[in-house]
Amino acid sequence: MPSRPKPRTGADTRDPGAALLAKLGIRTQFDLVLHLPLRYEDETTLTPIARAREGAPVQIEGEVVACDVAYRPRRRLVVKLADASGVCVMRFLNFYPSQQKALAPGVRVRAFGEVRAASFGGEMVHPRYRVLRGPEPLPEALTPVYPTTAGLTQHALRRRIEAALDAADLSDTLPQAIRARLGLAGFAESARLLHHPQPDTDAAGLRDRTHPAWRRIKFDELLGQQLSMRAHYRARSRAAAPVLAAGELTGRLRAGLPFELTRAQARAWGEIERDLGRAHPMHRLLQGDVGSGKTVVAALAVLRAVESDRQAAVMAPTEILSEQHYRKFAQWLAPLGVRVAWLAGGQKKAERRRIAAEIAAGAVPVAIGTHALFQEGVAFRDLALAVVDEQHRFGVHQRLALREKGEADGALPHQLMMSATPIPRTLAMSYYADLDVSVIDELPPGRTPVVTKLVADSRRDEMIARIRAACTEGRQAYWVCPLIEESEALELKTAIETHARLSAELAGLVVGLVHGRLAPAEKAAVMDAFAAGRVQVLVATTVIEVGVDVPNASLMVIEHAERFGLAQLHQLRGRVGRGAQASVCILLYQRPLSDGARRRLRVVFETTDGFRIAHEDLQLRGPGEVLGARQSGVPLLRFADLARDEPLLRAARAAADELLERDPDAAARHMQRWMGGRTDLLKA
Repeated sequence: MPSRPKPRTGADTRDPGAALLAKLGIRTQFDLVLHLPLRYEDETTLTPIARAREGAPVQIEGEVVACDVAYRPRRRLVVKLADASGVCVMRFLNFYPSQQKALAPGVRVRAFGEVRAASFGGEMVHPRYRVLRGPEPLPEALTPVYPTTAGLTQHALRRRIEAALDAADLSDTLPQAIRARLGLAGFAESARLLHHPQPDTDAAGLRDRTHPAWRRIKFDELLGQQLSMRAHYRARSRAAAPVLAAGELTGRLRAGLPFELTRAQARAWGEIERDLGRAHPMHRLLQGDVGSGKTVVAALAVLRAVESDRQAAVMAPTEILSEQHYRKFAQWLAPLGVRVAWLAGGQKKAERRRIAAEIAAGAVPVAIGTHALFQEGVAFRDLALAVVDEQHRFGVHQRLALREKGEADGALPHQLMMSATPIPRTLAMSYYADLDVSVIDELPPGRTPVVTKLVADSRRDEMIARIRAACTEGRQAYWVCPLIEESEALELKTAIETHARLSAELAGLVVGLVHGRLAPAEKAAVMDAFAAGRVQVLVATTVIEVGVDVPNASLMVIEHAERFGLAQLHQLRGRVGRGAQASVCILLYQRPLSDGARRRLRVVFETTDGFRIAHEDLQLRGPGEVLGARQSGVPLLRFADLARDEPLLRAARAAADELLERDPDAAARHMQRWMGGRTDLLKA
């Protein structure tokens, strides 16, 4: 029996328009259904020319009474259109001879556009128009205007979407009980309404995406994301992992610390400790503000692996941060007889080979480093725990590569991810739904709040005098160079020039320089000298954003602060205020300020609360940039707005767990509709 031909989809590879559709992310019929309008135009009514309001888009209809090419000030086509109430000019700055021919006097035309005043009356510039060949009824619904790309007209896109609405399966994937409980409209009616709203549809609801049809689409999108991530979470929870039993080392570390854990640290450690004692892989995010004490909690987790005669790896995004971790871990663990090794790309090959061999042999129970840890040639004898600091700086593939180093006999290593950038609650519920989250929400006692000052660049000399005074009193200072995103080389040049200038202006003080291009040994030497007090002023690029801990440094100047993002400013400010002395962070800005820069500086000036700053950062930049590399493999939301749709997100989160538990078939259908094949990397 001959096979039936497969139906053509909206983006069939045999279709010459498929490449254009693919640019819009459209590959299937259902993608066309979800290609929703940006806005709508009302072509359901005609407005007499005399009553067309200036600045408002209207539809008019009339007879062409003149069609001429004018040449001053430049060549253009001028068409006079008249109805019983008056005359309106249609002006085309770019036109074809065929247009001039089609718009001959006597022809009846229907045009849509924005009317503006001119010396001779009203005119439309480049309106959308149609020559009428006879009576033509007005549309019954608003006309959708879709996102498109060059070469794909609105008319062609509308035709394809119409076909998809007729051919695609729009049956509901939500059980009736959930729809009724949440007061959700049906899916098919919502999709059709958004493509063809009636003229009396709530215009504000369509525009603001608060209409019940939009609410249903946004809920379905959030539910698809939640289902996918929670399904991966459940799958990981069923996998095997080594049970890391308690020993004496963690107790000895806590007893030897010169401080008590805060309640928040103790709570986070208790949650991590419980996870490590289970036979399923931990996948936990430890988040806390700058200086909240995440590192010591991670050290306790690392010791739990060592107590079980297993290995642990700690990965950081920069050599400075990884070396800082190495020094801190060695300081804590060496007295307990635990060997710690550091592995980074900047080391000599022979040294990297020697350390890698010791890691492979199991002679090194704790390995700390950069992305060098997951490169080829590095193997672990028995990796039971992978700690990833500043996890948003790493891509999904990098985190997977480190985890795969510990896969053995079907068992996976535990994973602990850390972030010093607090994650807004809605972002955590949405994009981190596949993780357990521990929060350290209090600072250790004795930390003095940092005073933040906004100072115009014109007062730069005063700031230099302030640095001199502070250093004369025995304190130390940072001078952070401006962020120049266009060119790393230009940023380096600026840092070198700033160092030379400050060395001259602060004669008598030792001014150090650290940047990303320094060799690891040079970088370490400068940082050691600064930590020991032999360097009074440290000129730096953003390489000091994380991981630098010098309690005597109580003053920071951030030059061209308006160029930095909120999270970066907050992280940089966290380098001071680590000792008992009052600390100050000066944001040196240059006028004029953009609205965005002014808002960022105001937020940093007004609060040191990392969670509020993270929320404002989400408002300013959106989730894509805030997530960093994590977004690879985690589809960004197209319709839902995390800042406004938290109630829907909460409802979707609860519904996801309910469907996975009680109706896995419905969950699978919904995931397939909304996520397709885009969930592969969520397992990272």
